[in-house]
Amino acid sequence: MKKLDKIGFYTALYGVVIILLWVGTFKFTPTEAKAIKPLVINSPLMSWMYNFLSEMSVSKLIGITEIGTGILLGFYPWLKKAGFVGGILTSITFLVTLSFIFTTPNLITQIDGFWVVDAFILKDLMGLGIGLWTTAKSWEAIQAKPSEYPFVHKLVA
Repeated sequence: MKKLDKIGFYTALYGVVIILLWVGTFKFTPTEAKAIKPLVINSPLMSWMYNFLSEMSVSKLIGITEIGTGILLGFYPWLKKAGFVGGILTSITFLVTLSFIFTTPNLITQIDGFWVVDAFILKDLMGLGIGLWTTAKSWEAIQAKPSEYPFVHKLVA
């Protein structure tokens, strides 16, 4: 990788890590627990959690997942297995949040005849891209040294 490539990649990578850690930590507040409920309760992938857990517990569970994902993703430069798992979890996280566009009423609205989606969801496209890229690059590193990563090879073989 050339120097500018590295700067760009690591800026994007750690930008996503910071978002996951920051937003994951915010999930431990009552304000965020209340704010995400309309998104989660309308999601066929996630709404079932409210059958078993309180509003705050659902938010904390999501927060723990986001924090763990951010930590794994952040270890990509040193631990390719962690980067691989973190990349997969990041991709899943942002695919799920992007699905809210289609499951949450009124998330897509019209302003002056122009269709708009809340920007806080659209930014997840970049997170999805970093998750996919990190998964691919981690897998390439693992493939290059199979003897160092036997567990991962068994997992995906």
